[in-house]
Amino acid sequence: MLVAEDGWRLAPADRVVVLTGFRPDRSFLSEVRLDLDYRLEAPRAIAADVDPNLHSCGSVRATGAADLAHPEAGFFILGAKSYGRAPTFLTMTGYEQVRSVVAELAGDHEAAARIELALPDTGVCGGAGLFDDPGGTKGGSCCAPLVESPVPIGARLDLLSAR
Repeated sequence: MLVAEDGWRLAPADRVVVLTGFRPDRSFLSEVRLDLDYRLEAPRAIAADVDPNLHSCGSVRATGAADLAHPEAGFFILGAKSYGRAPTFLTMTGYEQVRSVVAELAGDHEAAARIELALPDTGVCGGAGLFDDPGGTKGGSCCAPLVESPVPIGARLDLLSAR
């Protein structure tokens, strides 16, 4: 039984899924030859570019097949898992990764080498940046201070237990 700090109790459940941290599970890849940065667990070729100590999601360049390749022939890790533990991943970057890697696997090396995604320098991950607010009237993006909006845990659990 789950009990919140304020004493609220969750009705009996068949399963509880706890999602904490930000680290991909690569245990099933133990026999695959990977070239990963030991700190971020991202491909070594992009680790410095996605390091959250150096970049926000708005300053990370788009990546393609050449950046995501590993010593294992034809093996690529795409999407959020390609950034390892770095939280700077954007979905648009993932679409570009897939486009580039599919082109590489299909033998179109010219298309694979071309990066077709150009992100605005101000970032788009937090919204209300130049991407979706060209006038800057909403104030804020991933590069600006965030306004905190606490969400009560009990409210969310009520929604889940009502199903």
